[in-house]
This record gives sequence, C-alpha cells and structure tokens, in this order.
Amino acid sequence: MFKNYIKIAWRNLWKNKGYSMLNIFGLAIGITCAAMILLWVEDEVGYDANFEKRDVVYYVPTNQQYDGEWRTFNSTPGPLAGVLKEEVPGIVGSARTKEEDFLFQVGETSFNKSGRYADPDFLSMFSLSFVEGDLETAFNDVDAIVISQETASQLFGENTSAINKVIKINNEISYTVSGVYEDLPHNVTYSFDWVIPFERFAKNNEWVREYDRNFADTFIELSPEANFDVVNEKVKAILPMKTEDDETIAFLFSMKDWHLRSAFEGGKNIGGQITYVRLFSLIAIIILLIACINFMNLATARSEKRANEVGVRKVLGSGRKGLIAQFMAEAVITATLSAVLSVVLLKLLVPQFNMMINKQLDFSLFNPTHIAVLLGITLLCGLVAGWYPAFYLSSFRPVDVLKGVRRTKGSASFIRKGLVATQFVISIVFIISTIIVYQQVQHVKGRDLGYNKKNLVKIPVTGDMIKNFNPIEEDMKASGMIESIGLINSDILSGGNNTSGLSWQGGVDTEDVLVSVRDITADFFNTAGLKIIEGRGFSNSPAQDSVNIIVSESFAKLMGNGSAIGKTIEEDYPVIGVVKDYVYGDMYGSSDPVIFFNDPSQARFMYVKAKSGVATTAALATMESSLKKFNPAFPFEYEFVDDTYDAKFKSEKLIGNLSQVFALLAILISCLGLFGLSAFTADQRRKEIGVRKVLGSSIAGIVGLLSKDFMRLVFMAIVIAIPIAWLLMQNWLEGYAYRIAINVWAFIIAGAVAIVIALLTISFQAINAARVNPVKSLRSE
Repeated sequence: MFKNYIKIAWRNLWKNKGYSMLNIFGLAIGITCAAMILLWVEDEVGYDANFEKRDVVYYVPTNQQYDGEWRTFNSTPGPLAGVLKEEVPGIVGSARTKEEDFLFQVGETSFNKSGRYADPDFLSMFSLSFVEGDLETAFNDVDAIVISQETASQLFGENTSAINKVIKINNEISYTVSGVYEDLPHNVTYSFDWVIPFERFAKNNEWVREYDRNFADTFIELSPEANFDVVNEKVKAILPMKTEDDETIAFLFSMKDWHLRSAFEGGKNIGGQITYVRLFSLIAIIILLIACINFMNLATARSEKRANEVGVRKVLGSGRKGLIAQFMAEAVITATLSAVLSVVLLKLLVPQFNMMINKQLDFSLFNPTHIAVLLGITLLCGLVAGWYPAFYLSSFRPVDVLKGVRRTKGSASFIRKGLVATQFVISIVFIISTIIVYQQVQHVKGRDLGYNKKNLVKIPVTGDMIKNFNPIEEDMKASGMIESIGLINSDILSGGNNTSGLSWQGGVDTEDVLVSVRDITADFFNTAGLKIIEGRGFSNSPAQDSVNIIVSESFAKLMGNGSAIGKTIEEDYPVIGVVKDYVYGDMYGSSDPVIFFNDPSQARFMYVKAKSGVATTAALATMESSLKKFNPAFPFEYEFVDDTYDAKFKSEKLIGNLSQVFALLAILISCLGLFGLSAFTADQRRKEIGVRKVLGSSIAGIVGLLSKDFMRLVFMAIVIAIPIAWLLMQNWLEGYAYRIAINVWAFIIAGAVAIVIALLTISFQAINAARVNPVKSLRSE
C-alpha cells in the first residue's frame, strides 16, 4: 500500500514537473535558510559546553552603586576569591585571574599570546585536558607556565615535547613549561593560550591583597550538592562585611549564561545574545512557513485540474484516508527533494555565511545532530505544506466532479489570497526592518564622538616604548608622515580605569560619582583630536604639570557655577583645562566624567596620527621602522581606531546583514509562489484572454486584467505590514539611548520595492499569456 502511494505521488510530481520544480526550489531555499540559522544557533548555545564543570562553575561580578544607580562590573578585589572559598560553605574551588598579553620568545621565534595569571583551582575548574604534564602538579613552582598545544607547536615545533623547556617572556622573565593542554574551541567566552601562577604576579604587587582595588576576574566552583540561592546570598554579604561598604556587592554568574546572558542594567541581568538566538530561530520558522505557503497555494490553486482524478479514484473505491495519504506523500517527497537540493546549497553557501557572521560554522552529513535536524525540518515541511491541500483535495464529492459541477471557490480562494498576502506582509516587514537597522547603525556611527578617529592608529605599549617615547616621537615626526603621537593608560573607546570617593571644590555629594582616570602625554589631545574648550593643555614636561589636571566638560559642570579653571580636586590637584566631552564605553549613551593626569608611566597604548594625504602603507612603514629601532625585541602590532570603532557595532551589523538576506529570501520565495499562481491563472483564463483579444483588447489591457487581483493583495499586505514593522522596530530602537526616529520614507521605499518586484513577477506571465495567438486559445471551441 505504501509503495503504491509513493509511485502515484512520484508520477503526479513528474506529470506536473513545472509546478513541482517551483515547490522544490521554494522549499529548498526555506530549508537552506533555516539550516544556516540553526547552525549559528548551535554554535551560540554551545559556548563553553566543552567544559565538564559548566553546571557548577561561576564568574563573580560586582554590582556597585553610583549616584543612586546600580552598575555591574567584571572585576573584583584580589582577596575575594580566597575568602569565598574559606568562608562560604558549598564553594569548593576559587581562583583569582588577571588577563595579560605577553611576548613569547624561544631562540629566534617570538610572537604575542594572550593568557592569564591564575590560582591553581582555575586549571581544574576549566577542565583543561593535559597532553603533557599533570594538572595536579602543574603549579608547584611559582615560575611554571602551562601552554596550549598550538602555542607549544609554534614555539618548539610539531611533535616535540615542551615539558621543562624554558620560555622568555617580554624579553625579561623566564618561565619553565610544566604542562601542555588541548587547544580550547573557538566558542568559549574566556579564551587563553597560557596560564601562569597568580602568586608570580602577586609577589611583585602587594596591592593585590587590598579590598579597594578592583582588578581581578574571580571564578568559583560550587559543590554539586550546594544550594545556589543560599550560597549566592552568602556571597552577596561578603564584601559589605569585609569593607563596611554596602554599595559594592558580589554575586554569582553561571558559566551557562556567560555568553548568552551577559547584559546587565541597573544591577540586573537583562539578557544579551539570547535575544538574537530567539529572534533568528523565529525567523527560521517564518522563512520555512513562507516556503510551505507556496506549496499550499499552488496545490489548492490547481484543485480543478485534479478534481477529475479525485472523483475517478473515489468511484473506484479509494477512501478519503487513502487520498490524504497520497497527497501527503507528494508533499513529503517534494520536501525530501528540496532537502537534497538544500544540502548542495548549504555546501556552497555556508562559507559565504561564515564570512558574513565572522564564524567557522560547518555543515556535516556525518554529524548525527545535523542529520537529525535536517530530517526533522524536511518532515515538518512536508507535513505543514501538505496537510491543507490533502484535506481540501480529498474532500471533493465524486458525483459533483463527474457531473462537471464546479466546487464553490469561496473558502479555498479566500485562504489562498490570505496566504499570498501573509507572504508579502512578512517580506515587507523584513525590508522595512533592514532599512531601519541600517539607518540606526549609520546614525550612531556618524555621531560626533568628540575626537577624530580618521588616520588614527592604536599601538599596544610593550618593552621600552615608554622609556624611549621621546626619541620614538622625534623619529616618527622627522619622517614627515606623522602628525602627532600620544600615550594613554586606556583604550580611547573603552571604559578603562575609574575611581570614586573623590571630593572637589564646588561639588556636592561627590563621593558617589564614578570618575574615569586617564594618564596621558601632553600631545595626546592633539593626536586624538580632543578639543580643549577652556584653559590650556599639559606642557611637554611631566614634572611641570605633575599635580595639575585637566577635566572633561561633564566633570567641570559637577564643580558648580562659574569656571572650573583654578578649582581643585582633593585640595591638591588644580584644574588647568577643560576638554570637550567625548564618547567612550557605551557608544549609545553618555560617558562618565574624566580626569586627565600628565603621567605616561602607566601607559598601555600609543596613538599615532598620520598626516592627511599620506598613504597608509607608508605611514605604517614609518611607525614600524621607528619602533624596530627603539623597541627591537617586540613585533610591530597595530589597529586602526576606525576598525575598532566599527567592531563596537558587531551585533547591529549582524542584524542588518541577516535582515538583508532574510528580506531577499522572503521576497524570492514569495515571488516563486506568485510566479506559479500567475502562470496558473493565465492558463485558466486563456480562452477569456483569446476572446478579449479577438474583441480588440490590447496587451497592456490584458496584463492589467491579470495583474489586478494580485496587486490588490500586495497593497493589502503593505497596509498590514506597516504597523507591524513600526511596532517591532520601535521596540528594538527603545533599547538604545542614542537612536533615530522612524522615518516614513522607510515604509514608502519598502512598499515601492514590494510593488515593483510583484509587478515584474506577475507581468512576465501576463505578457506571455497576452501575446499568445487567440486562434490557439480558442481552437477547442
């Protein structure tokens, strides 16, 4: 019986191969799109899944209150980790860590690697799998280091033991390799290429034992039997108890949430990447639904063509269940063929998709999960696409069919029109969303930042760059290609160092104000394009301005009425200048007030401004030459501030890029269905068209006649899509403090695009039908 259904279904598909191909191609696009999104979702939800202790390892952030507002920071005091393990029941492991970038050297080989100083429990908490050495004894020596397999291969070569080999770091300190661990996968929240005992760092920095210095990333491990809520409440009580300050509270943040739920506001978790996972999963379902709608439309539109088949089969004894099974078999076979085509499309398109989203996704038919998901999507598409046509077609009464009595079109026609309108509603919403996301990203990227990022290069400070800053500066400027150079202790775009508890002349309740602290050289303002709006800048002699400070415009306002010049902070630091506010940290909000000190001793970055008109390659060659001359042991590494700034909008750009793709696919699938329906309508009305042509109708008139009903549906879709898109995008924009107002042109453009595309699709079939010789159309009459 089952084989018969398959044979009949296959024969019908081949007999109507034109419509079958439209269905197969439409479903294949939907399945391909859904599969690519699910590959991305798989990667996102799989973050940190390789760590065996994922369920019991927690990061410890702090909530801190400033000006009555709770803010979340990813740093804690150094002593916290040890105290938590000693004093909180249920915590069986804890580790202080501090991230660093080091230059590794073995012989003539050298390169920079990122890693962490960490306490011993860190190795077991992150389930590092040692291929050389032993986890239990790896940190017995304070000068030990454990490295990843990749790092070991780069330093010592493939298939060479690294144990007990000596590595020189930062051209100063030597460490002995005590272990080599398997490389971490790309989808981990905290990645590291090496780990060094934290005691090695603490030995030279006594301040790490103080509670008033937040610098460490703290991780803890809970006992499997521990009650999270009980332990978390005890953790929250630790810092207020130790510091007598109830405005700084530590809490536990599960490894399972590090990547997907990393956003905090007002001291509470508000989600994060999980929002996009849910959004794109919903979009995958919507794209599949659009593809299934095509199948339903074409199948029901062709009901009259198949009515005689149904009538004859019922007369010959076929029951309704048998007919439903046959039509469902046709749908599942169509979906299966679509799935086969989608596998080919996935192999071709996944590499391009990876470039768009900056990931390394891989679709493999040898992966049981991928096979199961693909089969599940295929079966789902077959069932969803086939159920309505199957029940509708199998309901025909053989007496009416064989007598030539036409079935009332009302319900099927209404549903078909509703489905076409639904397709275009979704497509238009995607188009509008794409336009508004693009406008928002461009709006923020075009914001006045308060500095000039054009031709600005950021170079990490290494080795002797601070000591040799003056000769480096002179050498670069002597080339004629460099305008200015400056040092600073923080990335200009990031939050960096901050403090509170300060007092200043003219201020009220200043202790709760969070202030960012920047240590710079005198020429940094000129290099970055920061504008001094009052007073003066620093002199080139740090000693001359050793206690003088410059403040940002927002800080000057906190100093009360009148000029800030001459007023003091902490009684010892007079203000000599005011800099216009600039944007850092949150690109969509307002930034904290800033104090600048003329002290480059703790600088972490060098900023270099190339002269306008100088070729980028020539400017970079000049920078590299000067740094090789005065800091020869370290490689030349750099970033363009423009690129760093653009990276701040990674999520928004991802939404924008995917919205474009989804809009294109939704329109394409919708047009495939519209193409098939318009072809079928033209075929149904061929005799009417022939008569009209004989009676003198023009091609344009016939095209208008055939297009009219479909275009009504498109206009209806536009009317429905506009308020839906407005609500969705208004809700999305409310997540940004600095945002655009939705412009009516986004809706006009989206509507016009939908109309033009639909008209072109319909007109192609309408023109072909209108150009047919009426003799051929009327021959049978």
